[in-house]
Amino acid sequence: MDSVEIRVETGSSLITDVTGEVADFCRGRGDGLLNVFVPHATAGAALIETGSGTEDDLAETIDRVLPRDVRYTHAHGSRGHGRDHVLPAFVSPSVVLPVIGGRPALGTWQSVVVVDSNVDNRVRAVRLTFLPG
Repeated sequence: MDSVEIRVETGSSLITDVTGEVADFCRGRGDGLLNVFVPHATAGAALIETGSGTEDDLAETIDRVLPRDVRYTHAHGSRGHGRDHVLPAFVSPSVVLPVIGGRPALGTWQSVVVVDSNVDNRVRAVRLTFLPG
């Protein structure tokens, strides 16, 4: 098993594409499984199509399902921070991908992204772990 932790600056964007970093990590590793894990209580990993408006659609959906307001019991941090702690129940903190010939076997339009609505923390760790087949 090989594992590395990378740092990702999420900035002010809800969605940060890490497909390039994932592909770089898989290069030359042969066949196996890759686990992408975001070890934070307020962020997750997902597979989505990027560059087509899906980012805005996902942001709108999260805002609708998990509004950023004061309704949450978990109330420290910025306004609506409780929603950030509920997010990983909807956007899993990890995804597992098949790797074939040293390349993640993604669908034509799939990208690996970090989903992070926490405006109080703009730098995230992402753990990439490869299990050879």
